Formats: sequence, C-alpha cells, structure tokens
Amino acid sequence: MALAVEAQPPAKVYRIGWLSNTPSPQVNEVLLQNLHELGWVEGRNIVFERRSVEGRIERFPALAGELVQLKPDLIVVWSTAGTASAQKATTTIPIVFGDVGDPVGSGFVASLARPGGNITGSAGLGGALHVKMVELLKETVPEVARPAVLWNPGFAIHTEFLKQAETTARALGLTLQRFEARGAEDLEGAFAAMARARVQAVVVFAQPLILARRAQVVKLADEKRLPAIYGHHSLTEAGGLMSYSGSLPDQVRIVARYIDRILRGTRPADLPVERATRVTLVVNLKAARAIGLTLPPSLLLRADRVIE
Repeated sequence: MALAVEAQPPAKVYRIGWLSNTPSPQVNEVLLQNLHELGWVEGRNIVFERRSVEGRIERFPALAGELVQLKPDLIVVWSTAGTASAQKATTTIPIVFGDVGDPVGSGFVASLARPGGNITGSAGLGGALHVKMVELLKETVPEVARPAVLWNPGFAIHTEFLKQAETTARALGLTLQRFEARGAEDLEGAFAAMARARVQAVVVFAQPLILARRAQVVKLADEKRLPAIYGHHSLTEAGGLMSYSGSLPDQVRIVARYIDRILRGTRPADLPVERATRVTLVVNLKAARAIGLTLPPSLLLRADRVIE
C-alpha cells in the first residue's frame, strides 16, 4: 500500500518548519518513517528547517518568527509554549502541534472537532495523565503520606493539572506538597526544600526545563533518595525511577498523517484535533535498587517497558 502512495507524490519540494523544546532523534526517526510510508522523503519532496529552544522557553517567540520568515509550507511544533509562539507569529501558515495538553483551553483551537483556524494536531491526555501519576506513586510507595509535586506555575496548564492531582491525592489520603521550578536556577533549591519538608516521593510534571535538564533532575531525586514518577519517558531513560506518559509513536503518527493531508491540500480547520489515547508506563529497576526500593510485582506486570 505504501508503494502505491509513494508513486504519487507531487514534484514540488515542500518546506516544513520544525520547532521543539529539545532535539529528539527518536521523534525525528519515527516521524520520517511515518512520512515515508505516506510518500514523503526528506531531501526529495520535503525538506525540514529545524529549530530547538534547548529547554529555554523564552526563545520560542524568536525562533517561531525566524521560521515564519522562511515562508515554509507548514510548521510542526512540539509543546504548548512553542505552539503559542507559532500562533502569534502567523495566522496563515498551517501549524501542526504534537503533545499539547489542552489545545482548547490554551486558545489554539475553537474545539477539538472544529479547530477553526490554521492550527490542528495531536493532543495529550492532559489532567488524566497526572491523576494516574499520583495513583501510581501511591501504589509504588504504599507508605507515602506526603508526596511532593514539582511544577511550573508559569504554565497555566500546570495549574489545571495540579488541581486534578491534588484532588486525587486527597482522595487517597495524601497531602501533596508544591515545589516550583520556573528555571534551571530553581532545581537545586526545590529538591533541597523537599528534603527539609521530609517529603517521601515526588511527582514531576513534564516541561521544557525538565526535559532539557533531565540528567540533573534525576540526579537530584536520587541524591535525596526520593522515589519519583516523571511525565516523560526520557527521564526514565536518563536513569529515573518510573514514567507515565502518552505513547510517543501514536502522537507522531497523527502528526505525520496531518502533515501529509495538509501538504495535499486539506485545511487545518477541517482536521479535528486527535487525542492519542494510548499511554505507556516505563520502570527502571536499576534506579529502584539504587534507592533501596522494591517495586510491587503488580506494577512490573503492568509496565510496558522495564529497564534492567
């Protein structure tokens, strides 16, 4: 089937802008594979202009503007902050986003079914993901009573996620302690404050800062011997204890399909925002041993991936 489609690509070489928090070879590889199956080959009928803020979200407006000046046929953005900058930079160039928690609440689209503008894409699971993170942490550390949450109050979406996580925590008999991280300079202080507050575990919300500083974040949690659950799998791969997040391949597949449809003439306004419903749980046994934690067999059986 892929061969039949591949025989039909247009002669024009399309330019695609790419804006992300950090470079991700995994996302790039999966996206190019999906696009190839749809008849698009980098260097033949599509070219990418890639830009990354390297975890410094204040750079998004400048890089979004830089991409718009190149007059691409389409811009792909990974993150809520990046999508907001791209939206301000252009109302005419099609934008496809990936991993946005609340595209309606963020003002990117009128509704999931009818985006209504030049933006569409793949939405994350939002607050439901963070509710489950609290539940998984309680299952992993049954004796926990005072877990921490590391979040960024500068993100409106984090405020909403936090409300839902706190509601779940109260239902489980937990007191969720808030610790802020707006910038890299806040990380060490946040974990030091957790130690002083004698919290017993930590839920880490995903954000550009956390992804860019994942090795530091994992190291700080380990130094404080804090069982941690992260909202992005790259933290577990960097040595963190466990992560729970949306399926990256599913989100990339949606983005690739929308790139294909827009380049072939469909308007973003006519493409409903899709929510990637699959989630994956990754646990790291080496990390558990390092802090003297025995993971429940029930958790290991449910894990989609176990890092030895």
